[in-house]
Amino acid sequence: LGRWTVTSEERTESNRFVRTVAWTDPSTGLRVTAVYTVFRDFPAAEWVVRFKNTGRAPTALIERVRACAVTLPDFAAAPAAEVVLYRARGSSAQRSDFGPIDEPLPPKAEVRFGPTAGRSSDTDALPFFNIASGGHGVVAAIGWSGRWEAAVARPGATSRTVDIAAGMPETRFRLLPGEEVRTPSMALLFWRADDRLAGHNLFRRFLLAHHMPQADGKPMPLPINHGVGFGGPFPCNEYVCATESYAIGMIDRLHQFGIGVDACWIDAGWYENATTQWWSGVGTWTVNRKNFPNGLRPVTAAARKYGQGFVVWFEPERVYEGTWLDRERRDWLTVLPGNPNRLLDLGNRRVLAWLTDHVAGFLRDEGVTVYRQDFNFDPAPYWKAADAADPGAPDRVGVAEMKHIAGLYAFWDALRERLPGLLIDNCASGGRRLDLETTSRSIPLWRTDYTYWEPNGYQCHTYGLHFWLPASGTGNGDPRKYWFRSAAIGGAVVMGWELGGGFNVQAAVEDVAEFRAPRDYAYGEYYPLTPYATGDDVWAAFQWDRPEAGDGIVVAFRRPQAPRVSIEARLKGLDPGADYEVSYEDYGIAVVRSGRELAGEGLTLKIAEAPGSLLVRYRRVR
Repeated sequence: LGRWTVTSEERTESNRFVRTVAWTDPSTGLRVTAVYTVFRDFPAAEWVVRFKNTGRAPTALIERVRACAVTLPDFAAAPAAEVVLYRARGSSAQRSDFGPIDEPLPPKAEVRFGPTAGRSSDTDALPFFNIASGGHGVVAAIGWSGRWEAAVARPGATSRTVDIAAGMPETRFRLLPGEEVRTPSMALLFWRADDRLAGHNLFRRFLLAHHMPQADGKPMPLPINHGVGFGGPFPCNEYVCATESYAIGMIDRLHQFGIGVDACWIDAGWYENATTQWWSGVGTWTVNRKNFPNGLRPVTAAARKYGQGFVVWFEPERVYEGTWLDRERRDWLTVLPGNPNRLLDLGNRRVLAWLTDHVAGFLRDEGVTVYRQDFNFDPAPYWKAADAADPGAPDRVGVAEMKHIAGLYAFWDALRERLPGLLIDNCASGGRRLDLETTSRSIPLWRTDYTYWEPNGYQCHTYGLHFWLPASGTGNGDPRKYWFRSAAIGGAVVMGWELGGGFNVQAAVEDVAEFRAPRDYAYGEYYPLTPYATGDDVWAAFQWDRPEAGDGIVVAFRRPQAPRVSIEARLKGLDPGADYEVSYEDYGIAVVRSGRELAGEGLTLKIAEAPGSLLVRYRRVR
């Protein structure tokens, strides 16, 4: 590098300092650009690196690229001091989705982890982790919506250092003249406290301040949503039987019963399709005029009449055989022999321009306010096939993925720029695409495809995911308190209520009213009050605290086989010298306790029935 040309630019943007450094090889024209951001309001830094060929010939071979290769000196107080890696599972539509994983890191040890396939939080690993030792630590976050791997290691028996390495698992490529690619982005946030939860909560605050989508200078409100096109007998599935009249009737019925939602929702199946299976139409993004003769505009207008937004589902990266894109734009697709699913090449500029124009125009013309993007298959084999088919193969490993992921981010950024206020709902068979970059642009309103409406699993998902992300949503099909609270606590909620005979309208109205106020607590400090457990014979209890406001909530669940009628929960984050009014919402009882008592003796949580739930609010009164 000593012979390369180096340029550096610096600028200050409110609470951040940004430095851009570019190294250029004068003999080949290879330019490596790193953009570093150091935050003034958080002990955090992040960066991203790009490679560009400014020369006239292909570059030399670039391989084994690491987006992060960091050594933390003197991390452990002594060579034998305890170091623990706290991380989480990804999603595979199981009760164990996002379950916490705590791994001791003794000297000479290394832990390697990453997703099993081509989506960033698929099955085995979430791209966020916290390394803690002796009252301090660092939270690391990877921004990459494809394949990644990370390794955390203590390199020797007497070393006090910790090494962090992360990046794409496979990179071996030459860049063509004028070609540019990027690596995953990285963020590190440093913390000091007696409890590693302080590090998690500082990271949550960091995401809220600098990464989550904003509205009027604040994180976007978490919406209350309701489907308006589901249901029907066989062969109906998902929303293929949705119609204009049904959807408008459902919107009017919700209003008639006083069920005030923020957004109505139409999922997969609203587009032209030659079969009765929703997935076979993916790739024809025009409205099914048989069911919606006037497009979706009359339906979204019906919702807007009541002050409601509208969510519409797309899966643009997947193209099914026989659809419009497969018939008319086959050269835009990566095809695997014998597989009816194709991958739309977002690394192709023509494709990206068409998709951006088409989707942005659709959302604008049809009155859609929440763009829901799904991704229901593994793209890794398609990227591998595209690399192998490249004229520059075999030295193009990783290029197709890098360009596709960069195209995805450019697509989302363009939608948000063209449609101010647009909320993007990020879904990938549930929450299989959660990472720093998607968190910066979207909120996962449907965080798992785990068994619809099952409450105990939803509690488990909240437990693990809220260490890392302050905003997510899941579904509810039953307005009974235990079921609704299991879905709604700590985030957004998507209702799929069938408003037919026997439906408890009063319970539904009470649910929405109850949830509307405390949903904002999800953006506060998060404290699980019980151990993580997936069984049906335990309690689960959570606390969200707002230090600035001096208030918070506790939500507790006695699962159906839990034998104990009550537990004691020691609250966190309170001022020991202050007094708090504690209101048991379900029992109409309020008591005043000191912060010292609530943290020491604890708060008694009693639920007579199983399954049952309890909502407790508290506020500082002195």
